[in-house]
Amino acid sequence: MLKISLTLRLQLALIIVIGAALLKHHAWYYLGAYGAIALLWAWLLHVRIPQLGKLLGTELIFLSLLALPLGWERASFLLVRSLICLIVMNSFLLTLPPHSFGIALKSLPVPLPLKENLLLAGQYLEILLSEVTRMQRSAQLRGLNGSAGWLRYASAAMIGALYLRSLDRAERVYTAMVVRGYNGQLPIDSTLKPKERVAVIATCAIAACLTIGSYQLS
Repeated sequence: MLKISLTLRLQLALIIVIGAALLKHHAWYYLGAYGAIALLWAWLLHVRIPQLGKLLGTELIFLSLLALPLGWERASFLLVRSLICLIVMNSFLLTLPPHSFGIALKSLPVPLPLKENLLLAGQYLEILLSEVTRMQRSAQLRGLNGSAGWLRYASAAMIGALYLRSLDRAERVYTAMVVRGYNGQLPIDSTLKPKERVAVIATCAIAACLTIGSYQLS
Protein backbone atom coordinates (compact mmCIF):
# COMPACT_ATOMS: atom_id res chain seq x y z
CA MET A 1 0.00 0.00 0.00
CA LEU A 2 1.20 3.52 -0.75
CA LYS A 3 2.76 5.19 2.31
CA ILE A 4 0.13 7.78 3.17
CA SER A 5 -0.35 8.88 6.76
CA LEU A 6 -3.71 8.22 8.40
CA THR A 7 -4.35 11.94 8.80
CA LEU A 8 -3.68 12.66 5.12
CA ARG A 9 -5.75 9.69 3.97
CA LEU A 10 -8.76 10.82 5.99
CA GLN A 11 -8.58 14.42 4.82
CA LEU A 12 -8.16 13.48 1.15
CA ALA A 13 -11.06 11.04 1.38
CA LEU A 14 -13.31 13.68 2.96
CA ILE A 15 -12.40 16.26 0.32
CA ILE A 16 -13.28 13.86 -2.50
CA VAL A 17 -16.55 12.79 -0.87
CA ILE A 18 -17.68 16.34 -0.06
CA GLY A 19 -16.81 17.54 -3.57
CA ALA A 20 -18.77 14.71 -5.17
CA ALA A 21 -21.72 15.19 -2.82
CA LEU A 22 -22.00 18.88 -3.77
CA LEU A 23 -22.07 18.23 -7.53
CA LYS A 24 -24.97 19.60 -9.50
CA HIS A 25 -27.55 17.01 -10.46
CA HIS A 26 -27.09 15.37 -13.86
CA ALA A 27 -23.52 16.68 -14.24
CA TRP A 28 -22.45 13.29 -15.57
CA TYR A 29 -19.10 14.36 -17.04
CA TYR A 30 -17.95 15.82 -13.76
CA LEU A 31 -19.31 12.82 -11.92
CA GLY A 32 -17.28 10.62 -14.25
CA ALA A 33 -14.16 12.59 -13.28
CA TYR A 34 -14.89 11.91 -9.63
CA GLY A 35 -15.45 8.26 -10.51
CA ALA A 36 -11.97 8.08 -12.05
CA ILE A 37 -10.54 9.72 -8.92
CA ALA A 38 -12.36 7.20 -6.71
CA LEU A 39 -10.98 4.26 -8.68
CA LEU A 40 -7.48 5.75 -8.55
CA TRP A 41 -7.89 6.20 -4.80
CA ALA A 42 -8.88 2.54 -4.33
CA TRP A 43 -5.91 1.47 -6.45
CA LEU A 44 -3.45 3.62 -4.49
CA LEU A 45 -4.65 2.13 -1.20
CA HIS A 46 -4.52 -1.41 -2.64
CA VAL A 47 -7.95 -2.25 -1.27
CA ARG A 48 -9.17 -5.82 -1.73
CA ILE A 49 -11.67 -5.73 -4.58
CA PRO A 50 -13.79 -8.74 -3.46
CA GLN A 51 -14.14 -7.31 0.04
CA LEU A 52 -14.95 -3.86 -1.30
CA GLY A 53 -17.49 -5.27 -3.77
CA LYS A 54 -19.36 -7.23 -1.13
CA LEU A 55 -19.57 -4.23 1.16
CA LEU A 56 -20.73 -1.95 -1.65
CA GLY A 57 -23.38 -4.47 -2.68
CA THR A 58 -24.86 -4.51 0.82
CA GLU A 59 -24.85 -0.72 1.11
CA LEU A 60 -26.33 -0.14 -2.35
CA ILE A 61 -29.31 -2.35 -1.50
CA PHE A 62 -30.30 0.17 1.19
CA LEU A 63 -29.58 3.17 -1.02
CA SER A 64 -31.63 1.81 -3.91
CA LEU A 65 -34.67 1.44 -1.65
CA LEU A 66 -34.38 5.12 -0.73
CA ALA A 67 -33.52 6.52 -4.17
CA LEU A 68 -35.75 4.60 -6.59
CA PRO A 69 -39.01 6.24 -5.38
CA LEU A 70 -37.54 9.58 -6.59
CA GLY A 71 -37.76 8.49 -10.21
CA TRP A 72 -35.31 6.60 -12.39
CA GLU A 73 -33.59 9.64 -13.89
CA ARG A 74 -32.89 11.29 -10.55
CA ALA A 75 -32.25 8.02 -8.74
CA SER A 76 -29.63 6.88 -11.26
CA PHE A 77 -27.50 9.97 -10.67
CA LEU A 78 -27.89 9.73 -6.90
CA LEU A 79 -26.95 6.04 -6.87
CA VAL A 80 -23.85 6.57 -9.02
CA ARG A 81 -22.77 9.52 -6.91
CA SER A 82 -23.36 7.52 -3.73
CA LEU A 83 -21.39 4.63 -5.20
CA ILE A 84 -18.41 6.92 -5.84
CA CYS A 85 -18.54 8.32 -2.30
CA LEU A 86 -18.81 4.81 -0.88
CA ILE A 87 -15.83 3.60 -2.91
CA VAL A 88 -13.70 6.41 -1.49
CA MET A 89 -14.73 6.01 2.15
CA ASN A 90 -14.86 2.21 2.13
CA SER A 91 -11.39 2.08 0.58
CA PHE A 92 -10.18 4.25 3.44
CA LEU A 93 -11.94 2.19 6.10
CA LEU A 94 -10.98 -1.22 4.71
CA THR A 95 -7.28 -0.30 4.69
CA LEU A 96 -7.40 1.37 8.09
CA PRO A 97 -5.38 -0.30 10.88
CA PRO A 98 -7.63 -1.47 13.75
CA HIS A 99 -8.68 1.23 16.24
CA SER A 100 -6.73 3.97 14.46
CA PHE A 101 -9.61 6.13 13.27
CA GLY A 102 -9.24 8.44 16.25
CA ILE A 103 -5.61 9.18 15.38
CA ALA A 104 -6.59 10.55 11.99
CA LEU A 105 -9.66 12.28 13.41
CA LYS A 106 -7.61 14.28 15.90
CA SER A 107 -6.23 16.61 13.21
CA LEU A 108 -9.56 17.70 11.72
CA PRO A 109 -10.33 21.42 12.33
CA VAL A 110 -13.77 20.77 13.80
CA PRO A 111 -15.25 21.32 17.29
CA LEU A 112 -14.52 18.68 19.92
CA PRO A 113 -18.16 17.50 20.28
CA LEU A 114 -18.28 16.84 16.54
CA LYS A 115 -14.97 14.97 16.75
CA GLU A 116 -16.44 12.79 19.47
CA ASN A 117 -19.50 12.00 17.35
CA LEU A 118 -17.32 11.23 14.34
CA LEU A 119 -15.08 9.02 16.46
CA LEU A 120 -18.05 7.01 17.69
CA ALA A 121 -19.41 6.79 14.15
CA GLY A 122 -16.02 5.54 12.95
CA GLN A 123 -15.96 2.99 15.77
CA TYR A 124 -19.43 1.86 14.72
CA LEU A 125 -18.29 1.45 11.11
CA GLU A 126 -15.36 -0.68 12.24
CA ILE A 127 -17.77 -2.84 14.22
CA LEU A 128 -20.08 -3.05 11.22
CA LEU A 129 -17.23 -4.22 8.99
CA SER A 130 -16.31 -6.82 11.57
CA GLU A 131 -19.89 -8.09 11.70
CA VAL A 132 -20.07 -8.24 7.90
CA THR A 133 -16.96 -10.42 7.86
CA ARG A 134 -18.41 -12.72 10.52
CA MET A 135 -21.70 -13.01 8.62
CA GLN A 136 -19.83 -13.81 5.40
CA ARG A 137 -18.08 -16.68 7.14
CA SER A 138 -21.39 -17.82 8.59
CA ALA A 139 -22.95 -17.73 5.10
CA GLN A 140 -20.10 -19.84 3.69
CA LEU A 141 -20.58 -22.41 6.45
CA ARG A 142 -24.23 -22.61 5.44
CA GLY A 143 -23.30 -23.34 1.84
CA LEU A 144 -23.88 -19.86 0.40
CA ASN A 145 -20.68 -19.62 -1.59
CA GLY A 146 -19.87 -17.02 -4.24
CA SER A 147 -20.99 -13.44 -4.67
CA ALA A 148 -24.55 -14.35 -5.69
CA GLY A 149 -25.01 -16.45 -2.59
CA TRP A 150 -23.72 -13.65 -0.39
CA LEU A 151 -26.07 -11.10 -1.96
CA ARG A 152 -29.06 -13.41 -1.40
CA TYR A 153 -27.94 -13.86 2.18
CA ALA A 154 -27.42 -10.12 2.74
CA SER A 155 -30.59 -8.94 1.04
CA ALA A 156 -32.88 -11.09 3.17
CA ALA A 157 -33.77 -10.69 6.83
CA MET A 158 -30.09 -11.01 7.80
CA ILE A 159 -29.56 -7.32 6.98
CA GLY A 160 -31.67 -6.41 9.99
CA ALA A 161 -29.77 -8.88 12.13
CA LEU A 162 -26.49 -7.34 10.94
CA TYR A 163 -27.41 -3.87 12.19
CA LEU A 164 -28.91 -5.16 15.42
CA ARG A 165 -25.76 -7.11 16.19
CA SER A 166 -23.61 -4.11 15.24
CA LEU A 167 -25.67 -1.81 17.46
CA ASP A 168 -25.40 -4.20 20.39
CA ARG A 169 -21.63 -4.45 20.00
CA ALA A 170 -21.32 -0.67 19.61
CA GLU A 171 -23.16 -0.13 22.90
CA ARG A 172 -20.91 -2.62 24.68
CA VAL A 173 -17.79 -1.01 23.23
CA TYR A 174 -18.90 2.48 24.28
CA THR A 175 -19.69 1.25 27.79
CA ALA A 176 -16.22 -0.28 28.00
CA MET A 177 -14.68 3.01 26.83
CA VAL A 178 -16.53 4.97 29.51
CA VAL A 179 -15.48 2.50 32.21
CA ARG A 180 -11.85 3.00 31.14
CA GLY A 181 -12.12 6.78 31.56
CA TYR A 182 -13.09 7.96 28.06
CA ASN A 183 -14.39 11.53 28.21
CA GLY A 184 -14.43 12.51 24.54
CA GLN A 185 -10.82 13.67 24.52
CA LEU A 186 -8.17 11.87 22.50
CA PRO A 187 -4.71 11.88 24.15
CA ILE A 188 -2.99 11.88 20.75
CA ASP A 189 -1.64 14.58 18.45
CA SER A 190 -1.59 14.08 14.69
CA THR A 191 -0.53 16.92 12.39
CA LEU A 192 0.17 17.19 8.70
CA LYS A 193 3.68 17.59 7.33
CA PRO A 194 4.40 20.46 4.88
CA LYS A 195 4.31 18.13 1.85
CA GLU A 196 1.04 16.65 3.07
CA ARG A 197 -0.46 20.12 3.40
CA VAL A 198 0.44 20.77 -0.24
CA ALA A 199 -1.31 17.54 -1.23
CA VAL A 200 -4.43 18.59 0.69
CA ILE A 201 -4.46 22.05 -0.92
CA ALA A 202 -3.99 20.56 -4.40
CA THR A 203 -6.83 18.09 -3.83
CA CYS A 204 -9.07 20.88 -2.56
CA ALA A 205 -8.32 22.92 -5.68
CA ILE A 206 -9.13 20.00 -8.01
CA ALA A 207 -12.35 19.18 -6.16
CA ALA A 208 -13.40 22.84 -6.12
CA CYS A 209 -12.80 23.18 -9.88
CA LEU A 210 -14.85 20.08 -10.64
CA THR A 211 -17.73 20.93 -8.32
CA ILE A 212 -17.96 24.61 -9.26
CA GLY A 213 -17.60 23.72 -12.92
CA SER A 214 -20.65 21.44 -12.70
CA TYR A 215 -22.81 24.47 -11.80
CA GLN A 216 -21.58 26.45 -14.78
CA LEU A 217 -23.10 23.99 -17.24
CA SER A 218 -25.90 25.47 -19.28
